[in-house]
Amino acid sequence: MMKRMMMALLVLSLCLGPAMAADKEIKVGFVYVSPVGDAGYSYAHDLGRKAIDGKDGVTTAFVEAVPEGPDSERVILNMARKNFDLIFATSYGYMDPMLKVAAKFPDTVFMHCSGFKTAPNMGNYFGRIYQARYLTGMVAGRMTKSNTLGYVAAFPIPEVIRGINAFTLGAQAVNPDVTVRVVWTKTWYDPATEKEAAKSLLDAGADVIAQHQDSPGPQEAAQERGVYSIGYNSDMSAFAPKAHLVAAVWNWGPFYQEMADAVKNGTWKTGAYWYGMDKGIVDISPINDAVPEAARAEVAAKKAALVDGSFEPFTGEIQDQSGAVRIPEGKSATDAELLGMDWFVQGVVGSTQ
Repeated sequence: MMKRMMMALLVLSLCLGPAMAADKEIKVGFVYVSPVGDAGYSYAHDLGRKAIDGKDGVTTAFVEAVPEGPDSERVILNMARKNFDLIFATSYGYMDPMLKVAAKFPDTVFMHCSGFKTAPNMGNYFGRIYQARYLTGMVAGRMTKSNTLGYVAAFPIPEVIRGINAFTLGAQAVNPDVTVRVVWTKTWYDPATEKEAAKSLLDAGADVIAQHQDSPGPQEAAQERGVYSIGYNSDMSAFAPKAHLVAAVWNWGPFYQEMADAVKNGTWKTGAYWYGMDKGIVDISPINDAVPEAARAEVAAKKAALVDGSFEPFTGEIQDQSGAVRIPEGKSATDAELLGMDWFVQGVVGSTQ
């Protein structure tokens, strides 16, 4: 009987992952792909880190501007060797390096942002930022005069493609004549390159610039030309107060608290965590007063529908650029389809390569 009880406890511990006493202090590490700065992706993650630092026996540390690839493996490995209990790697290209390190440190919990691979002691997480993208697309669709929107994008991976599609669908919902032109920079953080990409879209006739980039460079380019912009990651209005209409923003604090508590309590489980607007992980910044009140009310109503689950942006019929039906009438894309999205909706001008 005792042997059976011991075996049951062992199985339970394997299912829950690494465990520790609830009253133990834990060290939590963060790895960022860009400088923390005062705007953008890493800035948003660091706000989440600050929200848990020093609370309930949690101490944190971070390393910023870590390139994807071997450098990230070295940084993650160094944190594991220093006995960090929980390590967050916040960029897509950190996935395989983190997986390698996780295999060597089974008592450490690893969490990778925006990827898809897991291990007994490594989970992945992201937010349904496409929901916020849809809302910002609605704002852009109402404010354009040329019906050409520009989108400065980092890499052609599902995360970015999904966001472009959601933005386009939101814009088309209020303005069917809209097209969205995409320029790839092939970088997450390069202010000069991002700003030049925005200028090229402005030269092509875009009068609202959106972005999936870390710097406010595209916002600044729009303001210099006297047109509008849509921010990302955090409220970027301080960098372009006249141009900035709204931004799709992150609020990582509650999620990081949830994971830290789970590690402390020994209840952490591996898996894929993908929270949405209902959990407060994603949202939009305040909308510029230049946007008409009717349009703001329209966005608020759609946001409420996203929160209560009565609306899903990727509900058919949705066609791709070639006119082929990708999501049938009345059907909603599955999470697997969203996570593997490698095609553009009709109305996007550009390639997914």
